Amino acid sequence: MDSQFGIGSVWSQGDLVIKVVAVILIVMSIASWMVIIIKAIDVIKFKRFARNAEDFWHSEDFGTGLAKLGESAANPFRELALEGREATAHHSNTKAHLHDSLDVSDWITRALRNTIDEFTARAQSGLAILASVGSTAPFIGLFGTVWGIYHALVAIGTSGQSSIDKVAGPIGEALIMTALGLAVAIPAVLGYNTLVRGNKSVLLKLNSFAHDLHAYFVTGARVSSDNTPATVHPLRKGR
Repeated sequence: MDSQFGIGSVWSQGDLVIKVVAVILIVMSIASWMVIIIKAIDVIKFKRFARNAEDFWHSEDFGTGLAKLGESAANPFRELALEGREATAHHSNTKAHLHDSLDVSDWITRALRNTIDEFTARAQSGLAILASVGSTAPFIGLFGTVWGIYHALVAIGTSGQSSIDKVAGPIGEALIMTALGLAVAIPAVLGYNTLVRGNKSVLLKLNSFAHDLHAYFVTGARVSSDNTPATVHPLRKGR
């Protein structure tokens, strides 16, 4: 493509408004790609933690199960197991507190739910940036297009010439702004949808793990999740 009609000409021939719009779109693109890459790495990591979570129940005791979950502080499954153990110990070893009005099942449920809610907030952090970029970038690019066409029409009116060679360049450069807006918005939307699906998959497994942990800390055994009559899978409460 001739540089006269390329992106370079948009920057060199555009006024301050066009340059500001271009800079905003570039910043939005960089921000969205950073979020996509960082959050995608997190989703992959969380899915690996989820695969290790099933090995927890094939352990001889709780301490061995924790070791199988790994030592990473970012592991929500390990954090959930530790929080459940702490809630159980706190409820049974302390007296004369407000939580004494709750039975151990409700107390553990609240502790596990709080941990899941905190993880959900962390997993969703940054997704608002993708949603904002995906919804606003096309309109920002369209604003640049309208502004560019306006100046092209003003130039035509001033010169009194409307031949194709006079309008092709300015209008083509203006339309590039629309293309830039779409180029920024489309990856943001696709990344947002993909990350939301990935987070939902992890949260589904995390909730299932929390259900098993609740049964374990309350009854001393993991309750099966199939449609057969309830069975239990013992796991000693070692530390």
